[in-house]
Amino acid sequence: MGPHLKEEPAEPRSPVCLLTTMRYLTVLFLSLASVLAAADRPNIVVFLSDDHTVRDSSVYGSKDFPTPNMQRLASAGTTFDNAYVVSPSCAPSRAALLTGLFPQRNGAEANHAAPRADIKKLPAYFQELGYQVVSFGKVGHYNQTRDYGFDNVRHTGYHEDVAIPEAVKWLDQRKSKKPLCLIVGTNWPHVPWPQNADGIDPAKLDIPLHHVDTPVSREWRARYATAVRNMDRDLGLVMDAVQRVLGPDTFILHSSDHGAQWPFGKWTLYDDGLRTPLIVSWPGKIAAGKRTDAMVTWVDFLPTLVAVAGGDVPKGLDGKSFLPELLGQPFESPRHVFATHSGDGNHNVYPSRSMRTRDGWKYIRNLHPEFLFASHTTGVERENSYWQSWLKAAETDPAAASTVHRYQNRPAEELYDTRADPFEMKNLAGDPAQAERLTAMHTAVDSWMKDTGDPQKTFGKPTLRTPQPPVAEDKPKD
Repeated sequence: MGPHLKEEPAEPRSPVCLLTTMRYLTVLFLSLASVLAAADRPNIVVFLSDDHTVRDSSVYGSKDFPTPNMQRLASAGTTFDNAYVVSPSCAPSRAALLTGLFPQRNGAEANHAAPRADIKKLPAYFQELGYQVVSFGKVGHYNQTRDYGFDNVRHTGYHEDVAIPEAVKWLDQRKSKKPLCLIVGTNWPHVPWPQNADGIDPAKLDIPLHHVDTPVSREWRARYATAVRNMDRDLGLVMDAVQRVLGPDTFILHSSDHGAQWPFGKWTLYDDGLRTPLIVSWPGKIAAGKRTDAMVTWVDFLPTLVAVAGGDVPKGLDGKSFLPELLGQPFESPRHVFATHSGDGNHNVYPSRSMRTRDGWKYIRNLHPEFLFASHTTGVERENSYWQSWLKAAETDPAAASTVHRYQNRPAEELYDTRADPFEMKNLAGDPAQAERLTAMHTAVDSWMKDTGDPQKTFGKPTLRTPQPPVAEDKPKD
């Protein structure tokens, strides 16, 4: 037999080597855990419309604006009657959704502004949870969407109306096994409003009480109604694709970034600018056919969506998850919400702040009442412009003159009881009976502005008011 060979003792591993191995195993374990957890996460689809006034849909009581696909979603889920954006123009509103922060905190105050690059945004939260995060159409503010960190960004141009069919096509061809967070933004019913191809009879349309009823207004309202139908059609296309590809266990949220481009809507802090449709469906998880008066805003969307995905609700945001309200669990809804507006380039340069209570009171602070409210609408001088028809009517009709004056000339403070005055036509700021309420809401807005570090900056070049004789306030029409 050969001699026994003596086995050399194994060389001890260095601490560095052991640490490296442990780190590798930890990363591997966390990766596997993430993959397993991601497999149980629901698919999430958000459908955003553009410039849609909440009252202009059958879901919210309109007879002139049939929205069957909104109704289909409402029948399958929960409809919010007290949902609001935090800014009535596109870029600030969408930045608030995608950051969970008020415009004065994320840096996107004026329209066309973008949030600061150092702020964590919605795609990053979902990528950490193992999601594929994709956007089609107007999600951020047009091409700004590319800077938010989505895995895939498509069709971000102005009225690039192929976005919806392309989103459906992409969804049908999708191969990834990751859970999906898909945000789709239609450009409808944003201007330019299409021709009235649906044969809507302008004479049969209701004209809102705070508008001027002229034949031209009716023609344009019929075109706007066509644009709303386009939006609802797009929603239906996405809903059908989701059902076909992702199946019933999909969380769907639909809302609009603010109201339509009508006077007292977009760019203003009246309810037609801030109050937004919000319908949420998640079969088997949330109640179908339910309506709620819980008060929520667009800064609440990000924490809510993260909670739906099973993630920890981020700290330090201005928003709060309303998932408990959806699940029928105890939820402390806020009693009031705040909003801000600055301007859009050199248009509607009119910095203002507002507070809206759940019981219907609205307070508006106009930081520079010496400015004239001159919007894109008032700058249109085409012969067929409805605004020009309003000006013409104002020459002989005192009610029309009052409406035009009230849109462009505003006092430092406004106070409305929207329950009795839903179109916010009678300013109660000077009513002695409301002095205590006015002071309380004034103080609350002061505190909010201080807490959010509101710079109260004026963006753009304002138009100054010229002295005009006082015009009697509108009285609500019967």
